[in-house]
Amino acid sequence: MFESAELGHAVEKKVYKKEVPELRKSLLDAQFDLADDASFPIIILVGGVDGAGKGDTVNLLNTWMDPRYIQVHGMGVPSQEERERPPIWRFWRALPPKGRIGIFFGSWYTLPIVERVIGKSKKLALDKSIGDINRFEQMLSDEGTLIIKFWFHLSKKAQKKRLKFLEKDPQTKWRVVSSDWERHKKYDKFRKWSEYTLRETSTGAAPWIVVEGTDARYRNLTVGKILLKAINNRLEQNKASGAASKAPPLVPHIDERNIIKSLDMTLSYEKPAYKRELEKMQGRLNKLSRHPKFKKNFSLVLAYEGADAGGKGGNIRRITAALDARQYSIIPIAAPTADELAQPYLWRFWQHIPGTGRVAIFDRTWYGRVLVERVEGFCPEADWMRAYSEINDFEEQLDRANILVIKFWVAISKEEQLRRFKERKKVGFKQFKLTNEDWRNRGKWDEYEQAVCDMVDRTSTSIAPWTIIEGDSKYYARIKALKTICERIESVL
Repeated sequence: MFESAELGHAVEKKVYKKEVPELRKSLLDAQFDLADDASFPIIILVGGVDGAGKGDTVNLLNTWMDPRYIQVHGMGVPSQEERERPPIWRFWRALPPKGRIGIFFGSWYTLPIVERVIGKSKKLALDKSIGDINRFEQMLSDEGTLIIKFWFHLSKKAQKKRLKFLEKDPQTKWRVVSSDWERHKKYDKFRKWSEYTLRETSTGAAPWIVVEGTDARYRNLTVGKILLKAINNRLEQNKASGAASKAPPLVPHIDERNIIKSLDMTLSYEKPAYKRELEKMQGRLNKLSRHPKFKKNFSLVLAYEGADAGGKGGNIRRITAALDARQYSIIPIAAPTADELAQPYLWRFWQHIPGTGRVAIFDRTWYGRVLVERVEGFCPEADWMRAYSEINDFEEQLDRANILVIKFWVAISKEEQLRRFKERKKVGFKQFKLTNEDWRNRGKWDEYEQAVCDMVDRTSTSIAPWTIIEGDSKYYARIKALKTICERIESVL
């Protein structure tokens, strides 16, 4: 894969001086067109061999283009905050919004390759990372992101020559450190595993572009022209309509039986028994949340979905009453803001992933895409159909980072929902809870029920199973949720 980048590519100085001014003007024009269009972002990954000009190229792009519309991220060793979360978390936080360019100098490829080269991981772990990366980039591409991946290459001989040249010049000597020479000693290993990784991750959605780094003029013109062509091609091809789904349609069970219809809504607690059980379960949860092993090794994500008037808010309040207020955060999810719409769908949820020992409670969740957005037609079928696998990937990454994911669907019967709606209408301090949207959603009861069943069927996994709560009795629903949380924490302690 690297052979064509060892041919001694070069550009004469007079050719370079002639082409650069027009290229810079065209890049600026394309950049402003991108900002005006604001329908997709660009991610540029810069990787490759030490001494091949990665840093010079990033600096050059900032010089040739308007740096106000470029975000450059030098992703070094993860911080303590980053180590407490899935490895991809820090990259999610740095994604550029639509209309902007994000340059990653060091990316989600760096750590998997380095750990394999130094023997810290096995090939199986690298292959796992490669699979995660391919799905991540496919998701970004499906969301509209233009991904341009540059790998700057030098032969072993050329790298040694480049490092020596930098060391001799007093003005550039600081750029060569002992670790550069240590990596040079492992050049063959780096080449082997880098080439393997590039081959496995050069996909139709995000192909690798290998650039020979020996000649700076050749490198600069190559990168500039590829970037210009990629931006202009995407601007020309960009269409407002979403992609058509290629998946077969989801159909309801022909006998009309489903997991929601099979629930026993008569389950309940009498008030005295409920009070005793509530105190017991809250005490149990409080002890578990303060357990040294939990605070040191785990964190907790509680995801609440359910029918309108299902009692999610009351359920959440009984949980937070058992926790230290400094330990948890409640994240209410409403319609996305303009900033959130400028990012991939899951971006706003990644922002709230808790650190070790903490609890994040989501009142409505990432499942909105396969529920309300599906039923109300807020996104194309292709988008909500692919969301099932993207959500499963998301939750698997949380699980691998010792973040327990507990998901609740609070179900109520159609009759009980109507009774609660009428009660809210009568009681002054409850009227704010009832909206025209609640009544409209009720008119689509069957469609929402089918969406819920499909959601449970496709995303109830062994690492993050759904707990369906029979919610006609609020007392029963609250105790079942508390028990589920306690049992899940106990299972990992």
